Amino acid sequence: MVSELRKIVQNIYENTGIAVSIYSAEGKPLAGAGRAVSPDFDGVFQDERANITCFKILYRSVQYICAVEGAGATQKNYAYLLADILENAAGRAANLPKAEFLKRILLGECGAADIQKYRARYAVPDTPCFVLAVAAEGKTSDALSLLSQYVENEADCAVVVSGKDCAFIKFVSEDSEYQSSADFASFIARSLMEELGMRAHIGVGGTFKKFEDVSVSYRQASEALRMSAMFNSKGVVHTYREFMLVRMLEDVPENKLEEYLSILLEGDAKELLKDGDMVNTAEEFLENSLNVSETSRNLYMHRNTLMYRLDKIERVTGLNLRKFSDAVTFRLITILNKLV
Repeated sequence: MVSELRKIVQNIYENTGIAVSIYSAEGKPLAGAGRAVSPDFDGVFQDERANITCFKILYRSVQYICAVEGAGATQKNYAYLLADILENAAGRAANLPKAEFLKRILLGECGAADIQKYRARYAVPDTPCFVLAVAAEGKTSDALSLLSQYVENEADCAVVVSGKDCAFIKFVSEDSEYQSSADFASFIARSLMEELGMRAHIGVGGTFKKFEDVSVSYRQASEALRMSAMFNSKGVVHTYREFMLVRMLEDVPENKLEEYLSILLEGDAKELLKDGDMVNTAEEFLENSLNVSETSRNLYMHRNTLMYRLDKIERVTGLNLRKFSDAVTFRLITILNKLV
């Protein structure tokens, strides 16, 4: 239940900028707090010395103490409003329409009890599922209408999550005509283009055995979209697995990333990364599996020009991109360069 409350107060903070700390009924810190508070109060209590306003809530029949920074009249009003919001949050989702209910589940705003209510109400099967994050150009309503045509059972569902971003929850059946989740995403992308002339980018989340993990799949799909845009990745379908190296490096402190980059780059190599044409040539070469003919054809570049550029990259960086190990190192350099 504490994890549910954390998600709710995080959502409050993201939308209002009001940070809420959570404590146990005994005043011990649970989330967003570093020290204990006194539980000996009723209603709203303002501690001017600590500069906080405390209030008690009953969430799923368990009592908690919450606090906001500040001890003025404004914070006191916040306390009354937040108490009402937090106490009623647990029961709100169950009364929502299907699309809004599912949207909250995808965003991680619903607890286990609410997810079970959704499963029971809409007969969600006990089969693996995955989520696609679809960012389509054009009218969102048109995209949603087309996505809904590819719902194969009562559990599959397409919803608008925010703005032009849609999500498609797909349950995997044994007799599916699609080889993989990425294959299904490619079919959706082609359909949007052929039926509506609508270009779309689609992120593919992992396939999970339990519906309770659907928010994780959606987060992965959204991350795949974000990282594909960051790295100008080619194609319109991207899986979370493609960017595992990037995600691992994002968890490394920036000062360490800078240290690694400085080790890999020497002399004029840093200047080479500022040359868009050279970097684009190298990345296209990597995208085409180190195939010279394919790369020169895709870049509309003479083979000799391509070879000259590859030789220059080797001369400046010491990396021969025609060798797999050096190609991997160069790819690592470009990722580090983007992250720092």
